[in-house]
Amino acid sequence: MEILQIVGLSILAAVIIVLVKQANLPTVAITLSVLVGATIFLMMLTKIGAIIDILQQLADRANVNQFYLATILKIIGIAYIAEFGSQMCRDSGETAIASKIEFAAKILIMILAIPIFAAILESIIRLLP
Repeated sequence: MEILQIVGLSILAAVIIVLVKQANLPTVAITLSVLVGATIFLMMLTKIGAIIDILQQLADRANVNQFYLATILKIIGIAYIAEFGSQMCRDSGETAIASKIEFAAKILIMILAIPIFAAILESIIRLLP
């Protein structure tokens, strides 16, 4: 099970990071934390690809416009990447930068969501007499 590998790697890294911090090497600790986070992210890329393929197949079966599926996938991607980046910044003690990443992600998501909101409003207007 991959989760055991991820948890094992994370626990090992956490112990090493604590030891490195005690040795007064904060830059090494931060670098190690970023590397472990990136490694976990890379381990999940194949799973992310599989999820996207399944969603694509479901959208094809349901005759969903590919534009909307692509937009939703972009929104999900922005949310996950922003969360990953903001957590890395928080781990580094940069909470102000983490907050700015989250703010930027929210704006980007709103921009991407505008066409979906417009389509929903058009559908509602067509249903009204």
